[in-house]
Amino acid sequence: MAVRPLAAAAAVLATTLAISLGGCNDSAMLGGASTRSLTPIPTQTLSLMQTKGMSQGDPILVRAFKKEAEMEVWKRTATGQYALLKTFPICRWSGQLGPKTKQGDRQAPEGFYTITPGQMNPNSSYYLSFDVGYPNAVDRAKGGTGNYIMVHGTCSSAGCFAMTDASMSEIYALAREAFNGGQRAFQFQAYPFRMTASNIAKFRNDPNAPFWKNLKEGSDYFEALKDEPRVAACGTKYVFGGAEVAAGNCTPRVDPLVAEKRDRDNREVAELIAKGTPATRVVYEDGGQNPVFRPQPAPTTTFASLTESDKDKDKELAYTAKDYGRHHLGEISRPESLALGPQEIEIDAKGKPILVAAAPADAPGPTKAAAARKASEKPTTVVAVHAPSKAEDGKAGASKPARITVADADGDTSAYHKLMGNMAGKKGKEAAPVVAAAATAAVAETAASTRKPAAPAPHAKPKPAASSKEAAPSTKPQASVTTTGSLKN
Repeated sequence: MAVRPLAAAAAVLATTLAISLGGCNDSAMLGGASTRSLTPIPTQTLSLMQTKGMSQGDPILVRAFKKEAEMEVWKRTATGQYALLKTFPICRWSGQLGPKTKQGDRQAPEGFYTITPGQMNPNSSYYLSFDVGYPNAVDRAKGGTGNYIMVHGTCSSAGCFAMTDASMSEIYALAREAFNGGQRAFQFQAYPFRMTASNIAKFRNDPNAPFWKNLKEGSDYFEALKDEPRVAACGTKYVFGGAEVAAGNCTPRVDPLVAEKRDRDNREVAELIAKGTPATRVVYEDGGQNPVFRPQPAPTTTFASLTESDKDKDKELAYTAKDYGRHHLGEISRPESLALGPQEIEIDAKGKPILVAAAPADAPGPTKAAAARKASEKPTTVVAVHAPSKAEDGKAGASKPARITVADADGDTSAYHKLMGNMAGKKGKEAAPVVAAAATAAVAETAASTRKPAAPAPHAKPKPAASSKEAAPSTKPQASVTTTGSLKN
């Protein structure tokens, strides 16, 4: 009998230690329960519910978008369909676009998760929180590890979705009342970005593109039918649908409305690619946050105007700087990383970056803007191979701007990792994204090496011929490697 108190104490200690090692260190309070979880739904939100035909006890569904740093709360109406109730700006998320794969990678998860009352934490160290349920069956099938990934208050994230305390209090209250109304669990959908045709076209060559297309299947179901999709794990993929999926069918019939939306989006994606939409990848130093929280003068207009569909006529404002801004954010994790902002890089079919060495002054696209933005930043290493122009081959004609091909990871892994930094999956004080200034330096050196000698002045004295010991310039194309600055491993 004397062993039991010891065993109980050990169990409490082990649980506390396990929580402290989790994604956001969301340890529970040991000094008694908090009353924060009892905060009522704000009066303005209750009024908004009435205008939309909703009640406090109606079921909810939550969607999060990393790139846009927004979290939506939807509620089921009397029609049986879900309608958008409110959009909250996300104060902080960490990592890169892409799913969480292992404990400690600082990645916020992407996928479809189920939130039960037991996952709600009223005594969170981060004001209030709920556990998203990572890893789910699909995450585990892919070998995903980690735990205690939360949606919580306080603007600090190590793999979580961090809201402000006020936003988290309202989201928690909405979930609490839905549970009190009889909902057994609500669905949490986490996306890298909004699943629009434009984003699918832009990120088509990203290594995560196949996974994101799988997530879009679930998004299409919800947006086409305004109903919560049933979700099943079939190996390493999600399957979405209705009763068939709930019964375990991995090849369910696709609803006509869902199929119509997918076909429409696929046509739009094809049209965008045909028009020349470049394939890109976005790289963050360590995640991002909604612009509404940035330390700058608040604009007079709203940061977002979101609707339930693009066809809605009455567009409602989602949130304003006046309502949110930098109000009571608490600790902000890695503010220096947020200040650097995301970098958008054009990539090829293999997901490797493309650097254009030179372009016309009036060329469209991000070339000039990127060069201007990066002109004052610390130089980084660029490994480039110069392709000889026609003039170098002894043929007539003007020399065209050379195109720089980034070192292949298969040919030189270390150089590729240095160049790509976080894009290659490395963390910490490693290489920043490639900057346009380094590419410009490479072009300048290439131009200097291929410039023709100037014609002699009319009365200039001819120079003596070169001696036989002087080597004649070689006409054989030479590969050159240009290195600007340095990087630390």
